[in-house]
Amino acid sequence: METETLGLLSGIGHLPVDVAKSAKERGCRIIAIGVVPDIDPELPEVADVYYDIHIGKIGKIISALKKNNVKIVTMIGKVTKEILYKKGAIIPDMRALKILSSVPDRKDDTIMNAIVKELESEEIFVMDQTYLIKPLMPGPGVLTKRQPTPEELADMDFGYKMAKEIGRLDIGQTVVVKNMAVMAVEAIEGTDACILRGGKLGKDAVVAKTAKPAQDDRFDVPGVGTKTIQSMIESGCKALVIEAGHTLLTEREKVVALADEHGITIVAK
Repeated sequence: METETLGLLSGIGHLPVDVAKSAKERGCRIIAIGVVPDIDPELPEVADVYYDIHIGKIGKIISALKKNNVKIVTMIGKVTKEILYKKGAIIPDMRALKILSSVPDRKDDTIMNAIVKELESEEIFVMDQTYLIKPLMPGPGVLTKRQPTPEELADMDFGYKMAKEIGRLDIGQTVVVKNMAVMAVEAIEGTDACILRGGKLGKDAVVAKTAKPAQDDRFDVPGVGTKTIQSMIESGCKALVIEAGHTLLTEREKVVALADEHGITIVAK
């Protein structure tokens, strides 16, 4: 890497910890900012400097980064867009209001590109999310003990195509399908809520998650983890297909063990 200091804007999940550890192994100093509640408790321990600053406080986030001489940041971890619409969940500062008032719509990529542009106006550049954790992206194959059935394979192919299509429209990355019909489509509620809704509509349904056709690897790279499998267990989904080489699989051993325990098959396609 070209810098000894890396800013890490963290959402929920274990991926921010994976990124921080990988960067530290390369000799980087980590300035981590948790931008939502419920950050992995390991992150403050791994980071050299840690702040809790809500995503709505863009000015404060930039000030913290500049105070620590951060020139490169990565944005990693889950930040569901529903906080934009929950009353009282976000109180934006002036810079956040400026961003929201400048965008033509509030689609994921529109907002994220506007945030990237605001950071770059302060000479803080956003790097590829996957640069430090490419080994977490599985290649093609079945990752679990159980092989998919012919019916599941057909639904995986169908679901994969549907997930790509909603990604093209910048709606979401995940669909739940059963018998070649769509049970649920992910929007701002996030992957887990989509799985819970869809699985209850279609017994033994299939979950498909892919990158967007025009995926910007600086933000919102698709990822799955133990919470994904837990949502599948709770809703009765029995198969998961992800895009090989383009989906981050965090805590792989735990994910596969949990899936095997509950007879879930996972395929990277």
